[in-house]
Amino acid sequence: MIPEPAGREYDVVIIGAGAAGENVADRVVKGGLTAVLVEAELVGGECSYWACMPSKALLRPGTALHGAQTTPGAKEAVTRTLDAKAVLSRRNYFTSNWTDDSQVDWVKDSGIELVRGHAFLTAPRTVEVAGLDGTEHRLHARHAVVLATGSVPTQPPIDGLADVQVWSNREATSASEVPARLAVLGGGVAGTELAQAFARLGSAVTLIARSGLLGSFPEEAAGLVAAGLRADGVDLRLHTATQRIGMNDDGTFSIGLGDGSSVTADKVLVSTGRHPALEGLGLESIGIEPDADGRLLLETDSTGLVQAAQGDGHWLYAVGDAAGKNLYTHQGKYEARATGDAIAARAKGELDGGPADWSRFAQTANDHAVPGVVFTDPELATVGRSIQRARKDGYNVSSVELPIQVAGSSLHSENYEGWAQLVIDEDRKVLLGATFAGPDVAELLHAATIAVVGEVPLHRLWHAVPAYPTISEVWLRLLEKYGL
Repeated sequence: MIPEPAGREYDVVIIGAGAAGENVADRVVKGGLTAVLVEAELVGGECSYWACMPSKALLRPGTALHGAQTTPGAKEAVTRTLDAKAVLSRRNYFTSNWTDDSQVDWVKDSGIELVRGHAFLTAPRTVEVAGLDGTEHRLHARHAVVLATGSVPTQPPIDGLADVQVWSNREATSASEVPARLAVLGGGVAGTELAQAFARLGSAVTLIARSGLLGSFPEEAAGLVAAGLRADGVDLRLHTATQRIGMNDDGTFSIGLGDGSSVTADKVLVSTGRHPALEGLGLESIGIEPDADGRLLLETDSTGLVQAAQGDGHWLYAVGDAAGKNLYTHQGKYEARATGDAIAARAKGELDGGPADWSRFAQTANDHAVPGVVFTDPELATVGRSIQRARKDGYNVSSVELPIQVAGSSLHSENYEGWAQLVIDEDRKVLLGATFAGPDVAELLHAATIAVVGEVPLHRLWHAVPAYPTISEVWLRLLEKYGL
């Protein structure tokens, strides 16, 4: 912490000390520049305390137990259900009990300064901070200001929602008790994961989605996840609108649905998407105005440089969820590494204009190879383009898909069910995308990511022999079905 940073100058000022902000700061300091992080909440951000880490900590015990229950020889030894208290305690450990001491120590040890407060831009390269201790700070950036402010939940237009206190992902992942009845609004990744986590912890869960479950993924893959949720007792109300929500006299919630039915729940989790957290940052002061729908959105180049900012030179950047491209922690950290390196290179005169694709300064993978995992049981893992996206982007594509039925999957668990797909550029004979669904398929994903990023020709990929007996043998079966 710095006592009086008012009027202080740094090479780089980073607003937001989550995973993306930390990575930018680390890269610019390693590049020889000075950096200060400004954070109003916990250093480490959403992923560390209210998203990735606690949600996966809630999910993993149920997946491990289910894995044992589906393996002969192990299932006979499993006689108990999950211990909810122990699961919540383990979750607390992974969030460091919502304290950021270790993260603050890392910032200090890395040569990065920290100011705790709410930041807003007042002019190009100038950031005002309303300190949490009541002190006002003025920070000047010699080279760059980076927005790494993350994202916030998007509230759907449901009658009565504004008048009741519901859960967002924060309340769900930090819950100290398991509700008897939980309603989840939204069939995306977070809603689906948390629905299963709480169902396995003992909640009677109803998931309500205006469209289908995990609609951005192939139907075959999403269908396996839906079957897994139903097997855990989750009541799926898909293609069903939520029209109203209200409180009953006993403190429970009543949810009116578009089909005329209603759901009663002790807690309601609203998980209907997120949008960049850009409000209150003073963007209007540097010429960035809301669009016709009142939304603040940023247009960035391959280094994260914001295109519309007033002022001379390259100075305003956005990374992670704030940039609004890919709302994944791992992708935000990737963007941050490229942006940090680009800022340091420009400061030294080593980068003029835009960088080459796939260089250390460019976020090229954002356009070609974004990996993502839905950590349900079964898992869903995907990277690159879907076949629909590839066709829209003008590629001459084909796809090959099949159930995952190899020696490794049959050994993994009894009645293993999985599905896999490759999306192939027929002109260059390389992979454009891949999807896997099934228990523990997340560990197949990095091989697919490497194949897509490296544009490995299929005839060469044929020589990547999967070890036997592993689930990775599905790669061989896919290539065989393609004709190799």
